[in-house]
Amino acid sequence: MYRGNHPAKVDPKGRLKVPSAFKKLMDAANVKQFYVTSADGNSAEIWPLPEWEKVEDRLAGVSTMDDAVKTYMNLVNYYGHQVEIDDQGRVLLPQILRNKARLDDVDVTVIGMRTYLEVHNREVFEKALPPDGLTEEYRKRMSAVLSGRE
Repeated sequence: MYRGNHPAKVDPKGRLKVPSAFKKLMDAANVKQFYVTSADGNSAEIWPLPEWEKVEDRLAGVSTMDDAVKTYMNLVNYYGHQVEIDDQGRVLLPQILRNKARLDDVDVTVIGMRTYLEVHNREVFEKALPPDGLTEEYRKRMSAVLSGRE
């Protein structure tokens, strides 16, 4: 399970050196293939290919006539590429996604999202964080979720 935040850098060629804490988990699961994509173009999602295939399996049971599914598929395929991690532990981020999410040759934050990683331009991400943390409404919602009342 991927969790936490690990600062990293995308090099001038668009490669992300996967933070060692996440790389260890990838090695333990013997995962070398990934699907790099985005549902909004604001960040990159790095999915171990077996996890991405589970998403595809769930989508296979839904009609592509569903507008939400069609839009999602268009986005994740437009931004997406299947990649292999190299011997130095780097993953190539797709150029079109690097341009849109401002991930070219920049400091990034790599956040574990349980089954995949999110890569954000660090400066943009930090500016978007709520200055006072969770709102009261979000605190109540999270209390319900975490207590199992959801």
